[in-house]
Amino acid sequence: MGGKTPGTRISRAAVIGSGVMGAGIAAHLANAGISVLLLDIPPAALTEQEERAGRTLQDPAVRNRLAAASIARLTNQQPPALYDAAFARRITAGNLEDDLAKLTDMEWIVEAVVERIDVKQGVFARIEPWLGPETLVTTNTSGLSASAMAEGRGEQFRQHFAVTHFFNPPRHMKLVELVAGPDTESAVMARLAAICERQLGKGVVTAKDTPNFIANRIGTYGMMTTFAAMKQFGLGVDEVDALTGPAMGRPKTATFRMLDLVGLDTLLHVVDNVRERSEDSLDQEAFARPPELEALVAKGWIGEKAGSGFYRKTKRPGGGSDIETLQLDTMEYAPRRSVNSPVIEAAKSAKGAAGKLKALLFTDTNDRYAKFAWQVTKTMLLYSARQLGVVADTIDDIDKALVWGFNWELGPFQLWDAIGLEKSVQRMRAEGDDIPGWLSEWLASGNKSFYKEEGQRRFYVDRGEYRQLTEKQGVISLAALKRAGRTILGNSGASLIDIGDEVACLVFHSPNNAIGGDILSAIRQSADEVSRNWRGLVLANEGRHFCVGANLMMLLMEAQNGDFDEVDDIIRLFQNSMLTLKRLDRPVVAAPHRMTLGGGVEACLPADRIIFSAETYYGLVETGVGLIPAGGGCKEAAVMAASRAGALGDLQPHVNALFETIAMAKTSTSGYDVHRTGLMRPGDRVIMRDETRVAEAKRSVLELDQAGYTGQPAGARVRVAGREGRAVLQLGVEAMRLGGQISEHDVKIGRKLAHVIAGGDAAPGAEVSEQYLLDLEREAFLSLCGEPLTQARMRHMLSTGKPLRN
Repeated sequence: MGGKTPGTRISRAAVIGSGVMGAGIAAHLANAGISVLLLDIPPAALTEQEERAGRTLQDPAVRNRLAAASIARLTNQQPPALYDAAFARRITAGNLEDDLAKLTDMEWIVEAVVERIDVKQGVFARIEPWLGPETLVTTNTSGLSASAMAEGRGEQFRQHFAVTHFFNPPRHMKLVELVAGPDTESAVMARLAAICERQLGKGVVTAKDTPNFIANRIGTYGMMTTFAAMKQFGLGVDEVDALTGPAMGRPKTATFRMLDLVGLDTLLHVVDNVRERSEDSLDQEAFARPPELEALVAKGWIGEKAGSGFYRKTKRPGGGSDIETLQLDTMEYAPRRSVNSPVIEAAKSAKGAAGKLKALLFTDTNDRYAKFAWQVTKTMLLYSARQLGVVADTIDDIDKALVWGFNWELGPFQLWDAIGLEKSVQRMRAEGDDIPGWLSEWLASGNKSFYKEEGQRRFYVDRGEYRQLTEKQGVISLAALKRAGRTILGNSGASLIDIGDEVACLVFHSPNNAIGGDILSAIRQSADEVSRNWRGLVLANEGRHFCVGANLMMLLMEAQNGDFDEVDDIIRLFQNSMLTLKRLDRPVVAAPHRMTLGGGVEACLPADRIIFSAETYYGLVETGVGLIPAGGGCKEAAVMAASRAGALGDLQPHVNALFETIAMAKTSTSGYDVHRTGLMRPGDRVIMRDETRVAEAKRSVLELDQAGYTGQPAGARVRVAGREGRAVLQLGVEAMRLGGQISEHDVKIGRKLAHVIAGGDAAPGAEVSEQYLLDLEREAFLSLCGEPLTQARMRHMLSTGKPLRN
């Protein structure tokens, strides 16, 4: 193959098929900055609207209608498929008859039509004559054979063809299963993996060309055995979901809620595919269609898309709704029960996925729920062990597939280590279970786990020996550095870690990474340490979320007790800690991800730069609990407004925009969407590949340091909108009240917020100190803390996780 070697980044792609998956894949390619051609078939008939407009079947707008309609839907889809609605402009609609010649210029073509081999083969036959010599062609399928789909195609096509199985929805699900055909070149597989990982931000596993690949094969097996164990132990739908969700380190959707979301008809399709294509008699038995599922599908009770499945939502006559669960013995619905028991309580109280599952399994092994949980767990573990070498070559690929594809906290082999490999296998043998030969040999050789750690290095079992897990390029693992003893200082809430090149990283690790006294203490200690001995500081962590805000429970308790001097001390400490970060004489770069709310945003705003993960939900949401930002959030909003207006520009539009963002508790839907909220500053940027956040933040610290960073001046003055600006903001609040959009308490909050952001009683255009604005923040916060309606909002948020509008 002469000519230029293809790179690991692409700029042009086509997606064939504009259904749910095709449109979702096109959207995510657009998210990554790729220009996308979305193709579908030309319609066979006009719509009534087209007929009224005098259109014909030959009009380009009609011929491209299916793809164009899918693109239009992307801009308001929930959950959003696009990081920014404007990214839809990167997708062009076309059709499979008029636009085939355009495929010649494409670097990657993704086929995402209906799950039928004959239809997919027909598409490949149609596009093959138009392919360039290095064009990548992949199929998005949940389990059809790559080998079968490539039959009849030429050598060049087969060498550049593979499966890229995106999980739905493509933006939000991390997993891509990569499957080679019999003739796929290794360089093509490496290039596809690099594009998916580095450009699309995906987690890639290599699967074998077997029915349903890795995640769906093992995950669906787990669902089927759960269904069987449910009948064996006489449990109900609600009982099973209480046991197979977070108590087992799995999502809250558990088993039956997940099946309702996926669709019971889809489940049967997956089950049939394994049973009909697998030659394993155990698979054929395990993947037999349960008659209850067939009965539900026959009734049309196929899940959420039909309005009923294992669960059904019914409306109450006076408003509101109730959730009912299916009783499989009668095929009737009954009110959902609250399920509890000592083993469930033990699991809830335990820390981490491993601790929860051990509590569920071993607190009382005679408990019916514990027996059910053990049966479900051991069958899944043994099946995963039997699939090694069948669906994937490594346990690491199997574990990652279930973690990334099903949102499990631990993959099967990680989970097995967590509950004790030797102990659990002894119990399985005592119960008469067959242990796969390779596993028996592994244990007989004196090994006690599938994974082990030595300093920063991690190893996993592979073909009878430990093999080192290689870190991906551009990835810094904070957990590995901590294991290697690179912690500089720390306490229960945060740790300062040496991440190399004289750069330190402050890592939050309190529950939900909520900011309390321990984190604030660590911030001040870290600032002092970095100022003396390091080139700069990164703020980042590897928790589920970056930071959900301040410790609301602590604030509520002090407010309810009337101890407002203590609340004042807490807020002063918070403000001073953020000022310490802002005035540090070394560069500070924050790298938030996922939920970064309230105090989490206020921890980022003092940084010189912010590196957002693409999946960052960022907002000052304090009004939702009846408060205003008081850790510097309002002050920084005033600073941003002044910066955007310049020395002589009109402040009011910028103040108005930021006031609205905070008053309405607006949250970004992605890292790219932060600009819509007004909270993104010049120099801040977004990265697609989340696991590179720490490395990218470190690189930014070094750039600032090498440029001669001197720190932010302590005596900076802020130009404010003043009394007149405050009046404009409060007029807007009053208009919303008169329109019935907000409550009287919202008015009170809004007026106080306006007072702070505008600079209080200062004259229009006056320059004030940052401390002046912080004092206004703190005074307003303390006043609101004493309001009974605010305390009610705080209690409601703590008990339900949802805001209360009172």
